[in-house]
Amino acid sequence: MSETLNLEGMMREARALADPTRLRIANLLAQAQLNVTELCVIVGQSQPGVSRHLKILVEAGLISRQREGNWALYHLPPQQLRRTLAGDLIARLDSADTQIALDLARLAEVQSQRAAQAEAYFRRAAGEWDSIRRLYIDEAKVEAALQRQLPPGPLGEIVDIGTGTGRILGLLAERAERGIGIDTSREMLTVARATLERQGLRHVEVRHGDMTQLPLPSSTFDLATLHMVLHYAADPARAIAEAARVLKPGGRLIIVDFAPHKEERLRAEHAHRWLGFAEDAIAEWLTEAGLGTTTSEYLPADPLTVIVYLATKDGLALAQAS
Repeated sequence: MSETLNLEGMMREARALADPTRLRIANLLAQAQLNVTELCVIVGQSQPGVSRHLKILVEAGLISRQREGNWALYHLPPQQLRRTLAGDLIARLDSADTQIALDLARLAEVQSQRAAQAEAYFRRAAGEWDSIRRLYIDEAKVEAALQRQLPPGPLGEIVDIGTGTGRILGLLAERAERGIGIDTSREMLTVARATLERQGLRHVEVRHGDMTQLPLPSSTFDLATLHMVLHYAADPARAIAEAARVLKPGGRLIIVDFAPHKEERLRAEHAHRWLGFAEDAIAEWLTEAGLGTTTSEYLPADPLTVIVYLATKDGLALAQAS
């Protein structure tokens, strides 16, 4: 059931949902992140009309809106479903209703088109990724090391910074209450969105943003991950500080990256700004960000060794885990 609302809040939400198109849109946005063009295709209405409906829903606090370049993406995430009137109404909708069934069928077509676009991009980029992966230990072993750094049980709210294909979000989603992935590449966000939708993970989402200016409030997340992205950062210390900013006290930060190496071609051919990081440099940046390193694990390979770091905000998470 939704949270208790005062009379004004209840009336605002009720007015926003007292239109069949807006209720249909809210139902669709509870299933997936969608832009205006996609919603126009699904509900069969003009762009100005759909935009007007979206504006009313946003102003009523029923859906969220995120900028992604020239696009705006809309969503009704699980936490808003739980605390709004929309959640109650959507739960009562009959999926066999002719209009609702048609909406969901058209949504499936839109998601299929997204998946095709993502697969095309993935095919183009796969050769580049494979050439890098051959230089270090199998990715499954890296992911296993990442998992070893985490405590058993629920992980709370997580943010994957530089999410790429959304692989880490998908890996941790089963134990997460909510997950957000951030990436600067719109092509990679297309891949991530299609991947996560294919896995049926409605409690995770991806957004466009820079790792040094995260579009997220402070002290919000229980876990942040920087998986194989810090070597792209112009200012790694600032990226770590931003990750620390969005963590709750006692929150954890996982960093996965390379130890120092001499593979210059990664800088020339793959835009790596840094040829790995010394452990003392990472430790200094963590300290400056108000974090303490609790664990680091080396995964040796020739020529690239991977290091997995665990840091905690204010050192509280280590005490909780012990």
